[in-house]
Amino acid sequence: MSTEHPPLTTTPITTAILRGAVELEQTAHGVLPHRLPAWARAQCADPQLAMAEAQPSGVRLVFRTRATTVELDALPTKSVYVGAPPRPGGAYDLLVDGRPAGRAEVTGGNTRTIDMTAGTAEHRPGPPGTLRFGDLPAGEKDVEIWLPHNETTELVALRTDAPVEPVPDRGRPVWLHHGSSISQGSTAASPSTTWPALAARLGGVELINLSLGGGALLDPFTARTMRDTPADLISVKIGINLVNADLMRLRAFTPAVHGFLDAIREGHPTTPLLVVSPILCPIHEDTPGPSAPDFSGMADGRLRFLAAGDPAERASGKLTLNVVRDELAAIVRQRSPEDPNLRYLDGRELYGEADHADLPLPDDLHPDATTHRRMATRFADLTFTNPAASPAFEDKPPVGRTRHPRTRPAKSSPPGD
Repeated sequence: MSTEHPPLTTTPITTAILRGAVELEQTAHGVLPHRLPAWARAQCADPQLAMAEAQPSGVRLVFRTRATTVELDALPTKSVYVGAPPRPGGAYDLLVDGRPAGRAEVTGGNTRTIDMTAGTAEHRPGPPGTLRFGDLPAGEKDVEIWLPHNETTELVALRTDAPVEPVPDRGRPVWLHHGSSISQGSTAASPSTTWPALAARLGGVELINLSLGGGALLDPFTARTMRDTPADLISVKIGINLVNADLMRLRAFTPAVHGFLDAIREGHPTTPLLVVSPILCPIHEDTPGPSAPDFSGMADGRLRFLAAGDPAERASGKLTLNVVRDELAAIVRQRSPEDPNLRYLDGRELYGEADHADLPLPDDLHPDATTHRRMATRFADLTFTNPAASPAFEDKPPVGRTRHPRTRPAKSSPPGD
């Protein structure tokens, strides 16, 4: 009896089988998922923002197939930090019928060498690599491949040993979330175990994660992107980047938050909208930014952060996390009479004093993988599964649902757009 395996066939990577991206850019190698559209990227030349939005947090290939073998060619861009040990490669998570079924990484790829002391970055090109998932269960199944949340990833080719088709719309509510590197997944174990990804799975919702490491700065183009993105539930986690970047004072902060929410409401006038304040971060609770890296442990692979501001500067309007929380709560109280679908959640309900005593932030800024899981469970319980405990979203069919993201898919843009 022949033991030959069926030949692998290539399926074009299009928006029909890719979820979580706002736009696909055609490149010389394949397609590059973006979480901000080209017009928004053109409005800000910040290299940190450019790196973060092209790291596909929450982006995944989703398809239905009888295939038992799946291969994906990809071109990652891996970050190397001068003076620090090599970072782990970006992980790709495989889910079959919603359950974890494998994890792999792609070797090769481009390299971005970052010198944090000099503030420079050098790019060196490299070849694509291939990951392979074999011995998948026989029969029809839903397959998801979650792309690395912390590694820019160009998708080159998808090959399977059976035909692939899009997964039909099963009517799950779409949750649109925006936050900082904590929500993008910094220090999570893998892309499907960032706290938003885990919370979405617990809550039975479809995630679109527009969180941007270092880039949750109330930028108008981010608000307009959210305005234009179909969603049934929306959350915005505001504060830590504004403090650790020392970007604005209280005078600018309050109207900027109002403007950000106004822009979202232009496209989602009645959709449940949750404003989330920062989780506990002791270095910035009452000390303003900027945050500064502590390089003393870099040789051992330990990078920590400290607050470089002066607490006395709060009197002149500098932001701290406690100042931000108080102001966000006041803004929501002010707007709520005319916006009954607006809610506030204190981030310390996700990670607070008791959690810090149990699971301190390893670098004094970002939670570890275990804390991501704890935050996910808390968020899902407070919003999706037990809204009576902290009624962020109503315990009823989503308010203001007008369209599903797969009725208005991510755009594709030509090379260089």
